[in-house]
Amino acid sequence: MISQPRNPDISVVIVSFNTCNLLRECLQSVFSQTGPSFEVIVVDNASRDGSLQMVEREFPSAIAIQAGANLGFAAANNLAFRKAKGKYVVLLNSDAFFAPGTLSRALDSMKASPATGLGGGLLVGRDGGWQPSARLFPSLLNDFLSLSGLAALFPRSRFFGRTDRTWADPRLPADTDWVPGAFSIIPRDVLEQVGYFDENFFLYYEEVDLCRRIRLAGYRVSYWPELEVVHIGGESSRQVKRLSLSSSGSQLTLWRMRSALLYYRKHHHAMAWLAMTIETGWHRLRLLRNSFRNHEDKQVRIAESQAVIHLYGKAWKETHGGRLSPARPW
Repeated sequence: MISQPRNPDISVVIVSFNTCNLLRECLQSVFSQTGPSFEVIVVDNASRDGSLQMVEREFPSAIAIQAGANLGFAAANNLAFRKAKGKYVVLLNSDAFFAPGTLSRALDSMKASPATGLGGGLLVGRDGGWQPSARLFPSLLNDFLSLSGLAALFPRSRFFGRTDRTWADPRLPADTDWVPGAFSIIPRDVLEQVGYFDENFFLYYEEVDLCRRIRLAGYRVSYWPELEVVHIGGESSRQVKRLSLSSSGSQLTLWRMRSALLYYRKHHHAMAWLAMTIETGWHRLRLLRNSFRNHEDKQVRIAESQAVIHLYGKAWKETHGGRLSPARPW
């Protein structure tokens, strides 16, 4: 049995919720890493698929924490942060897998860049397709460019493609605003200085908020493409062309809207209302346009816009305009 080091270079933190098979593959990729000493902490958000039992049985050297309830991404990671002993903390989604040597390169990159408070890598799907890995903070302009489809229509434009930096060569390193929480590395002293994840965010925007606080503290957020990580979540989400009207899709959309309002209220105050108005206003126009058009999926598009308008109104009420986070679990 591989034992955990007493004073590891890195603490790898993984939060899992009903992802048993992917979590196994994720852990296999972690324990195959060589070079730096590391500990692995898995927080299970009350999975019902035997995830925790699998970890205890197949990866006995991992520290397994049963959250007892679905705490969401932020609070579950914070549980692990309090137990982590590493000089650096690596966040890794349970549906993300390291290439050989990733941990060693991540540690080397951090040591060579003391001004960096958080570093991320190149996220790719199983097919090798690039996923947005270095992004600009949400803003009313950036939200509109994405919502309107202009960002997707002109991805090579520095202006229209600004949100996900689709104009940039993904093989070139860069300083950026934030990187997705699927993978990142953070010096422990920086994390202690700026504070852990804000637990008001159940899911979505928690890593954006953390990166903003790290930037405000005077550190860089760096994107290092030599740190390549396969990420399944982004691969599957790219296949979704429009809002799912299933109960689970609507729930995730509601959570995203709640977190958006909490983020805008926290960092931009009254702009929370404008952020909601831009998205609902766009869908009101889309609803009006589709009501006068005859096409095969007319009713589906109308229903989608109606759902967005309804869900954003619900999110506004439930968060008191971004001032209050509903009780967990959402």
